[in-house]
Amino acid sequence: MNAAPADQIRLLDLQAFDSRLDQLAHKRRTLPEHAEIEKVGADHTALKDLVVAAQAQLGDTTRELTKAEQDVDQVRTRAARNQQRMDSGAVTSPKDLENLQHENASLAKRQSDLEDVVLEVMERLESSQTRVTELTARLEHSSVVLTEAEGRRDAKFAELDTEVDKVKRDREAVAAVIPADLMKVYLRLREQQGGVGAARLYQRRCEGCRTEFSITEFNAIKAEPTDKVLRCENCGRILVRTGESGV
Repeated sequence: MNAAPADQIRLLDLQAFDSRLDQLAHKRRTLPEHAEIEKVGADHTALKDLVVAAQAQLGDTTRELTKAEQDVDQVRTRAARNQQRMDSGAVTSPKDLENLQHENASLAKRQSDLEDVVLEVMERLESSQTRVTELTARLEHSSVVLTEAEGRRDAKFAELDTEVDKVKRDREAVAAVIPADLMKVYLRLREQQGGVGAARLYQRRCEGCRTEFSITEFNAIKAEPTDKVLRCENCGRILVRTGESGV
């Protein structure tokens, strides 16, 4: 393949732009904010799960307290009704009166036990409420930290995108004047050779693979017409001759 020396040199400019775009893409993928957001996001998700679990526990304990208080009220109501019957004189049978007195004594013991249960549940309820409050506060703080980290990442994205847009415009200006057949070879080699499709010949060395040519090989390169598109025999990349090539 043949191409004007100026077009071949433009490949180096194109390669520089493409390499910079690759660097910017890599930088975008490896921003430290990504790791930070991943960690903070995982912590945030874990906290949300803890808050949900704590709220569920609080709901269960609240219902348990309601049930315990209802049990106390039922016992208290029954004892009051028995006492009212005894005080009214409606119960005339000594045996029935004795039974009511015995039942009220049992109810008093039952009420005391149930009130102890109520106190124990109230303590657990207070603990559950405290845990929900603490976890909710931590979750809100985590949201702020996550939002700030995402903001820093987005700011870095904006900076990178601005540079990417500029590099792409400059690249397009160079690519527009490179012959299509030369561009096709360059793009194919760039894909095959890890992003580098064209490299400068600097004195006796290919800057793509760092291979240094022998005197014989270098003399053969010198003998080639200036418009011939050379390829490095080691890496296969387009070998571009410049004023610093020594040819």
